Amino acid sequence: MRQAQHLALAALALSLTPAFAVAERDLVPTLDRSFDVCPDRPAEPIWMQEIPLRQAYQRVLVQDIYRAQNLERVVEIGNCDCATRFPSWDAAKAMFRESYASDERWEMLEASEGYNRRANAARTAAKAICDAAGNW
Repeated sequence: MRQAQHLALAALALSLTPAFAVAERDLVPTLDRSFDVCPDRPAEPIWMQEIPLRQAYQRVLVQDIYRAQNLERVVEIGNCDCATRFPSWDAAKAMFRESYASDERWEMLEASEGYNRRANAARTAAKAICDAAGNW
């Protein structure tokens, strides 16, 4: 009985292999980012993209600041047009440079956690506003 189960599982695995192989071949990696919602959103600043990999936590912190600020702004003003949801990166950059640029890695990681909590707290309300505007 055990051998029959093993043979059935092996046959199933072999029958699925071609489907996975085809699906895997269809994936084409690209660095071009295109968005369905607000396609004209500002690109991440070049200086962030040039942060060395060992200091990627700095880039993540700026991204977290940006996300939290934007979701909170959507909720605060009750508007989710593209300029509100995806403004320039200037405010996030300024917050990072003024408050965190000289911090240690662990301090930046703690700050990222705080901004993620803030973003998650605003997410449900922001999503409702943005869904209504067609920008989610």
